[in-house]
Amino acid sequence: MAHEHHSVVIIGAGLSGIGMACHLSRQCPGKGFSIIERRDNLGGTWDLFRYPGIRSDSDMFSFGYQFRPWNELKVLADGPSICQYISETAEQYGISQHIQFGYEVTAADWSSAEQCWMLTVQANATGQIRTVSCDFLISCTGYYNHRSGYLPDFPGIEQFNGQCIHPQHWPEDLDYRGKNIVVIGSGATAVTLVPAMAEEAGHITMLQRSPSYIFSVPGRDQLSALLRRFLPESWVYKLARKRNIAVQRWMFKAAKRWPNKVRNILLKGVRKQLPDDFDMRHFSPAYKPWDERLCAVPDGDLFRAISHGKASIVTDQIDTFNPQGIRLKSGQQLDADIIITATGLQLQVLGGLTLSLDGKPCLINQQLTYKGVMMEGVPNMGWIFGYTNASWTLKADIAAGYLCRLLNHMDEQQQKTVVARDTEGCAVDESIMGALQSGYVQRANEVLPRQGSKLPWRLLNDYARDSTMLLEEPVADPYLQFAPAKAVRTEGVVETQLS
Repeated sequence: MAHEHHSVVIIGAGLSGIGMACHLSRQCPGKGFSIIERRDNLGGTWDLFRYPGIRSDSDMFSFGYQFRPWNELKVLADGPSICQYISETAEQYGISQHIQFGYEVTAADWSSAEQCWMLTVQANATGQIRTVSCDFLISCTGYYNHRSGYLPDFPGIEQFNGQCIHPQHWPEDLDYRGKNIVVIGSGATAVTLVPAMAEEAGHITMLQRSPSYIFSVPGRDQLSALLRRFLPESWVYKLARKRNIAVQRWMFKAAKRWPNKVRNILLKGVRKQLPDDFDMRHFSPAYKPWDERLCAVPDGDLFRAISHGKASIVTDQIDTFNPQGIRLKSGQQLDADIIITATGLQLQVLGGLTLSLDGKPCLINQQLTYKGVMMEGVPNMGWIFGYTNASWTLKADIAAGYLCRLLNHMDEQQQKTVVARDTEGCAVDESIMGALQSGYVQRANEVLPRQGSKLPWRLLNDYARDSTMLLEEPVADPYLQFAPAKAVRTEGVVETQLS
């Protein structure tokens, strides 16, 4: 059997993986590549999550790819529409034929002797294992475990007589018409589920331990709809994208500079959409805006469901589950037919694969990130990690563009390997998610790569500055070490010339 080798292997066929492949096909047309995808469909997150109301939490003009406009006027798109957008993009750029579905990369070992990655790939259907090699490896697996979400150890949960569901494992045939539902959580998933289920449920309650900042955005971009009457669609898209990127950045910077003013503006916006006698403590977090991600709701649908009496919100802590539902520490009982545990994600890097260099384990949580795109000390490997304070795809797009620049530079200079080295001792005890205080980030602090005290090891999370660094500054710098194909990579290894 012929050995399977590719110039580039991309792990993951979700939003990031398809985007990376499109950039390769456009900017490195002679570079062969393959995408290895564990699932049977492309789409990643947007194929995995099937709960009611699943949608983007960023506007689609900035969440869509820069090279393929999102031309619909719906601001926050639903999951199936996003899946279709990713699929159509893959077809348009000829990416679908490069995807190997139903295979998981379980291990990746860099061979200094062969100057390539040796990947252990397992077929989900049969368990059969094979080896695939590549010159350059790019991880597009996102940052959480697709197999299981986070579920706290709730006391007495086994006593509950109804259905208990995690949104990551949504049953296709769930009938919740007329049922009493409790959704545990206050993040993006919870604020999506509650209004989506409220119309058909008997009643739905959002049970939160602490509030999140929630703000309303228009469901439809009326300004773009108006401009389309007078301007070409491509112009309208560019204007909307530029406007929304600027607004996102302004909100984040304002929240960091004037946290109390931004807090007052956010809470005032909520106050306007709720009954006069509503207890605002349910929407008044103890932390500052953007210490955790903000939650956007289209046309205030969550507030409308509460105002109409179809939904309610309770801020309390769980004492125990019981046969009828949940007893809270205040003594209040929440009866339920269905309990949905929207309790968050289990973070995971590189899709959970085992990473090693010449057979020696590489501890990801001890590596710095170079420009947020490579790991210090790890040769010929990139990873796509989007923004957490703006649309994910903004960073994914420019990171993919940088990796294409890097690959082209290596080809032009006839270099076989590249590795980033921190020669100045810049490491600090801070993960790549920085100061975000979300529960899922704090739980994963010990598994995420580190960042450094200064550039290029420190993450900017600033689209304009990142774009300059990744797309305009020279590829070669003092921190990148390149070597040609004949270079000996480790002591005692016989020099190898790859054909």
